[in-house]
Formats: sequence, C-alpha cells, structure tokens
Amino acid sequence: MTDSDGAGNGQDPVYLIDGSGYIFRAFYALPPMTRPDGTPVNAVYGFTNMLSKLVEDLEASHLAVIFDTARKTFRNDIYPEYKAHRPPPPDELIPQFDLIRQATRAFNIACIELAGFEADDLIATFARRVAAEGRDVIIVSSDKDLMQVVDDRIRMMDPVKNLMIGREQVLERFGVGPEKVVDVQALAGDSTDNVPGVPGIGVKTAAQLINEYGDLDTLLERAGEIKQPKRRENLINHADLARVSRELVRLRDDVPTDETIADFAVREPEPEVLLGFLAEQGFKSLVARERARFGLADVGGAGGVADPAAPPDEVEYSAVQSQDELMAWIAEATGAGVVAVDTETTSLDSMRAELVGVSMSVIGGRACYVPLGHVAPRAQGTLGLDGDGDAAPGAAPRQIPMAAAIAALKPLLEDPGVLKIGHNIKYDMQMLARYGINVAPVDDTMILSYVLEGGAHGHGLDELATLHFGHANIKFSEVAGSGNNRVSFDEVSLEAAVPYAAEDADIAGRLHRLLKPRLVHDRMVALYETIERPLIPVLAEMERAGVKVDEMVLRELSGDFDRRGADLAEAIHALAGHDFNIGSPKQLGEILFDEMSLPGGKKGKTGAYATGADVLEGLAVQGHDLPARVLDWRQLAKLKSTYTDALIGQINPDTGRVHTSYGQAIASTGRLSSTDPNLQNIPIRTEDGRKIRRAFVASDGCVLLSADYSQIELRLLAHVAKIDILTEAFRGGADIHAMTASEVFGIPVDGMDPAVRNRAKAINFGIIYGISAFGLARQLRIPQGEAKTYIESYFEHYPGIRDYMEATKEFARANGFVTTIFGRKCHVPGIQDKNSARRNFSERAAINAPLQGAAADIIKRAMIRVPAALAEAGLSSRMLLQVHDELVLDVPEAELDDTAALIVRVMEGAAHLDVPLVVDTGHARSWADAH
Repeated sequence: MTDSDGAGNGQDPVYLIDGSGYIFRAFYALPPMTRPDGTPVNAVYGFTNMLSKLVEDLEASHLAVIFDTARKTFRNDIYPEYKAHRPPPPDELIPQFDLIRQATRAFNIACIELAGFEADDLIATFARRVAAEGRDVIIVSSDKDLMQVVDDRIRMMDPVKNLMIGREQVLERFGVGPEKVVDVQALAGDSTDNVPGVPGIGVKTAAQLINEYGDLDTLLERAGEIKQPKRRENLINHADLARVSRELVRLRDDVPTDETIADFAVREPEPEVLLGFLAEQGFKSLVARERARFGLADVGGAGGVADPAAPPDEVEYSAVQSQDELMAWIAEATGAGVVAVDTETTSLDSMRAELVGVSMSVIGGRACYVPLGHVAPRAQGTLGLDGDGDAAPGAAPRQIPMAAAIAALKPLLEDPGVLKIGHNIKYDMQMLARYGINVAPVDDTMILSYVLEGGAHGHGLDELATLHFGHANIKFSEVAGSGNNRVSFDEVSLEAAVPYAAEDADIAGRLHRLLKPRLVHDRMVALYETIERPLIPVLAEMERAGVKVDEMVLRELSGDFDRRGADLAEAIHALAGHDFNIGSPKQLGEILFDEMSLPGGKKGKTGAYATGADVLEGLAVQGHDLPARVLDWRQLAKLKSTYTDALIGQINPDTGRVHTSYGQAIASTGRLSSTDPNLQNIPIRTEDGRKIRRAFVASDGCVLLSADYSQIELRLLAHVAKIDILTEAFRGGADIHAMTASEVFGIPVDGMDPAVRNRAKAINFGIIYGISAFGLARQLRIPQGEAKTYIESYFEHYPGIRDYMEATKEFARANGFVTTIFGRKCHVPGIQDKNSARRNFSERAAINAPLQGAAADIIKRAMIRVPAALAEAGLSSRMLLQVHDELVLDVPEAELDDTAALIVRVMEGAAHLDVPLVVDTGHARSWADAH
C-alpha cells in the first residue's frame, strides 16, 4: 500500500495492526511446527511471515501492533458471562503468545498491550487520538467490532480479503453507518463473545429498527409501539440486556495510555537482534530472506537467498497456444539447464488419467501453461478467450495438437543436461511415460522438504507455499468447482486454468531455489542424493508395473465374509436378546453396559459409551462372549469393505492389475506408505487376512518371490545401542527370541515351549516400540505386575538397551528430532508436550524412529540397486511391491534361482552393520503362499 492510501493531508497514514487477530489466523492456517527444542512455533512462523510481508507492502512510516492481554477485562465486571463460552487457547498456542510479542519487538515495531483492556479498545483509542491530530488511520483487521470506529479519517483494511473498509462498506455490512453500529450490535448480540442482545433479533432486523427509531434508547422507550407481538415483548422484557450489551460491544476510545504518534515511527530492525530471534526459532528461510534484505552474504547456504521469500504480487503467467511460442519456452529452458514442470490431468490416477496440459517455469514469477486437451468449458460460465479469434464463447480454446506438443517436449524432458523440477514429480513422470516421454533427470521439491523437515509439518505444495512464502495458492475447487458443480480439468476455461496451472510450476521452482541449497547447510545431501532422489524413478516403475489380482478369488472371499458376517450378526443378536445395529457404537454400548451390566463402561463427551477395540478386547479377555463376537464381526466387515470389495473396483480394466501409489514424504521415519489401494495394511496375522493375499498372483509363466529382512530392527538395535550379547548372538546365528526367553525367564533353550518363545518375541519387539507394562500385559493377556517383572528382567540382562532409550529420549528433548544411522532426521514434535499421554507417545516414537527409520533407509538402498543388478545379470524379473521390510518380485520361473540369489545378495549388502543382515525368501504363484 502506498502513501496515497492515506488522506489528502500529505502525510502517510498511521497503521494500527490487530495483532491478536493475526495470532489465531496464523495458528490455524499452518500445520504443527516445532523449533529444535520442541517448542511449538507454527503461529510464530505464520505471524512473523505475515508481519514482515505487511510491513514491506505497506511501506508505512508509522505502525503499531496491538495485542490482547489476559481474558478478564472491565467488560467482565459489567457482565461476568462475557466470553465465558469461548474455549481456552489450544495448549500448543499458549507458549507462542510471548514469542509472537518477541517477534514484533525483534522487527523493531511498536508492540502495545494493556491489562484490563482488549486490543480493540486500544486500537479505538489510538485511532481517535491520531485522527484528532489531523492524521489518517488505517486499522489492519477483519474484526467487525472495529467498524464502529470508522469515519472520514479512520478506515479499516481487511488483510484476509485485501479489502479497504470505509463508511460505505460498514453500511453494507450492518445496514447502518459506523456511528450506529454499536446500537445494532447491542440488539443482535454476539454468540461468539456471549453478548446476549435481544432474543429473536438479528443484524438485519436490528438495522431496520435503528433506522426507523434513530437510536437504541429511543427504540427501547417506544418498544410498546412495535407491531410484531413477539418482537415487542422481547424488546420490553430484555431492554436491560440490550443496554448491557451496548456497554459490552462499545469500544473504549479513552484508554489511559502514554504512547504518542512518535512512538509508532517505523525503524529499521537491528540485524543481530532480528536474525538471532529468527535463527533461534529455526526459521531458516526467514533468516535467508532477512539477510538478503540487510545485504548480508549468505552463510553456508542457509536458505536460498537468491529466491525471494514470497512470490511477487505481479506475476507473468501466459497461455502457450502456438508451436512457435512453445519452442521459445523450450529454448529458454534448455539454455537455463533447469525447468519446473507440472501436468494437469483428468484424474489423480496416473494409470487412467488423460493429459490436459503442461506448465513450465524457468524464472520465479514467470510461467506458462500449454493447454493440450481442453474441451468446451462449463460451470465457470463462458470464460473463453476474447474476440481475437482464439475461441468463441463456450468453445474449446485454441491448442497445439497433442502429438506435435509431445514431440516438441520430449527432447527437453528427456535431455540429461536439463534438470526437471516438480512437486511430487513421480506422478508427472508416470503421466508423461504413458505418452512416450521418459522424464529425467529430476528433482522433487516435496522430497526436498521431506528430507529437510520430515515429521515437522506436511509437504504439500499449498502448505509449503504458505509456510515458506506466506502465499495462498489457488485451490482446485476455485477453478473446477465443488460438489455437484465440480468439473474435470479439461472442462475448465483457459482463463481459469492458466493462473492455476502456471502457479504450480512457478511455486515448485521457487521452492527448489529455496530448499536445495539447504541440503548442504543441514548436511542432508547424502540422504537426498543417494536414497530419496534415485528412489523416485524406481517407485514410478513399480507403480506402472502393478500387481496382478485374481478377481474371482476376491469375489469368493467377499461372499464368504458376507455369509459369515451374517451368521455372526445372528449369534450376536441372540446373545443380546434382540436385534440392534451392531455397527452403531451407541447401541452397542447400551447393550453391553446398560442391558448386560458388563464392567468398565465409560461415557465420552457425546454421552455414548466407548466401544473401541481396546474396550471390547478387555471384555473378551474376561470371558464375555458378545464383545468377542463383535470383534470378529468387525474384522470380517472391515476385510470385506476395505479389501475384497474395494480391491475389485481398483483393478485397472486395461491391465488387469492394481497399481498402488507409494507415498515417499508421509511417515516421519522415512517408511514408504501405500495408497489407492493400501497394500501394506492387508492383515497377515489372521487366516482371513492371509486369504486376501491369495488373490495377488504372478504373471503367466512367473512366480512371486518374497524377500524379507529377518528381525532387522532388533539387529539395528544391537548395532546402534552396541549391545554385545545381542551382537554376538546375531553373529552366531542364534534364535534371538529363544535366547531372550532363556535370559528373561531363566529356562533352557533346548526343549523350550513355543508359547514361551512367543512371549519373548513380544517383549523383544515391544521394547523397540517403548512398550509399557500395561501394553505388554494387554498384548500377552497377563497381569500387569507380571509384565512389569518381565520388562525389568529384560533390562537387567540387556542394560545397554535402557541406556540407549534414555539417551535417545534426552537427545529428542534437546533437539526436537532423532536421527538414523544414515543421517535422516525424524522429528518428534510432541516430545516436550505438557500432556503426559502425548509426551509419552512421542517418547516411544523417539525410541523407535532411529531403528524403523534406518530399516526404511536400508530397504530403500536395496530397492535402488535391484533394477540395475537385474539388468546387469540379464534377468527380466520386476519389483512389484514393497511392504515395510519385504520386497515382492514377479519372476519368470526359469529365472527363479538366479533372481533369488541376486536379491538376497543385494538386500544383505545394502548396509554394513556390526551384525549381519539376513534375508528370508519364499516363492509361489500367490503372495500368501510365497511366505
């Protein structure tokens, strides 16, 4: 905003910023974030970003940020129930209040608050005082209560809508001028602040009454004249409430304060103070931006100074509709050696979607969109191009023929000398591969963000644009509609499609310039360059390959689950004595705890009994039949709905296979996730779960080879924690679970009961996950005291494990993350949480993350090496699936022995530890039988 936004007195306006409003906006706009010591800072980051951008945009000479203090103000003395319904601030926000004030002072900006008064009162006071001195005021806030202050010299600026608010806008909002807003609010009340108002009167009616009678006092005096009986009665009976409400909503403009206009003068921040504050919070991108603003050299590549911290307000996004225009962009990208790329398609399923267009960006703020598959637009109106002959209203836009565009783009996107940047570029690679383009080499900004800050926040493009640039990307729903009005992207008008698509490429390019340099500073180059980046094309190929599914097996299983579920339902109803909806937690809780009077019933906030799996399992252990049957019924219902029925619909009709999508930037430990469908969560511990895997079969003439790391996390524990007894046991090929049983239970290995060995197995794996005595007791169905004894005995025999766990928790508390042996940072945001349950959960996660994360890194290293090893050996086997510690390959029967030996060699050689890595293999026509 320029000086001309003020009034005609030749002086800049004084800006008064509603700081409290910004705090909550920032908190809810951003995902959880923590600084290295675990303190939550998402609101601090968002506030700092917004404040910095606002100060830069306003170019103000005088500015102040005003905050609320404690909740209790003079209004509570007038009406004790004022704001009584408001919930307390979230626990994660409370420690950020003071940090936000520190941020304001670090920017050398006036930071004002006063006990007993709300920020709005201070703003009203300063606004009136400044206006009385002949100076214009702009209040930066979206709070409607401040509209009562608006006059010829005082205006508001809504930062959310980027809208200036004067008398005309107040009249439009309230139906009255600013001087009568208080009277309207007094009648209408405000449920948010618990201002009572007069029952049955809203803002519209209140405005009509005030316009008719002039003011609140006159209206209340003449309330008997009101024709509507109910309204008349309410105004008479609640006149005192209306007067009280007026005192609650009327802002004080006479708060006793000492500040003058001179105190609001904008001064340059002191570099060491501001940079020190930002660095302490871990805001690397903001440090980089401010260093650039101060003209300081970047230190250690801390944050991509070359890229502006926020997209400029002026961007150049264009449509490319001719071959000459396209070739010009291709030439520019080729010359630069780098280009950000994004595809627009008709679906999120890369195996079924059709290509609609491609966007490119070489320089920040400048991008293009190449439409290729748009049809006549609908739902956005006739947003066709103007009358220059490009498109008639409602017609498809002028586009380069698909074949010609693909032929032109192919050399660029396959050029080994041009780096292609994308956000989740695996999808774009999949998409373009179907059009004959093998995109390489690539960088992925989603993966860059994940490597740098995995677990600290999400890594979607919209989220990162807000997080790093304070910029809200155009949402898909804004261009394609929502609900019944939603259209496919090929039906979106070019006018709407260009800024949406081009922005994605532009933002991806900006993120790359911001994040890539941080790999060096954060010592993450090896993790990105040797594990995560080379894994992208491997996963893309696995997804394209898919896995063959026998639809008839699924249909038979679905029918079987349906019949057995019906039988179980009948038995459950018989046990209950009457029919009820088994799927209703409310009805089930009433049956169990009201009608059957079973112990342990606890009601939640909704008033319904808790009937989760833990509750039902506890009752089943006590010998109660009905909850045990309900558990069985739920299991069958889930298997049917989530797997057998769903998988049938996810078989690609063109390939006869299901093509899962591997999420590379989701789990904080580095583990891959599987979606659409999720093939990693198919149950294997139950017979019914294993039956589902029988539907996954090999290609004709092939078998499925399963290669699974044996006890990899226990082996990593021995290596990381330096547990000599475990190390020697693994080196000697001992049965680690039998050995643990012998140590903990004091019984010989020879002739050991398998049930005893299984108990030791539960302890071994439970310890890795930081299991408690309560958790172990529930898992083994033994008394808690006995479980506690087992755990204590375990630590007595393996003391180094306890030391490792305590040291790991201490490191996490100090740094907010733990690391794997390959340098991956696994963030644990809740490690300092005041809530003991959340803190304990984070501590357990911190103990396991270095082990699970290292296991994930190891199998990723193996996956990267497998394709080249197979090709070098002249084998045609293909990797199809990765499920945590297991790889599944489609192997021609004639190649089975060679492939199995090669896979074992590659997987066991993926890392060199103090203990050997061991891989177990199996093969069969179906996945279930390959174990």
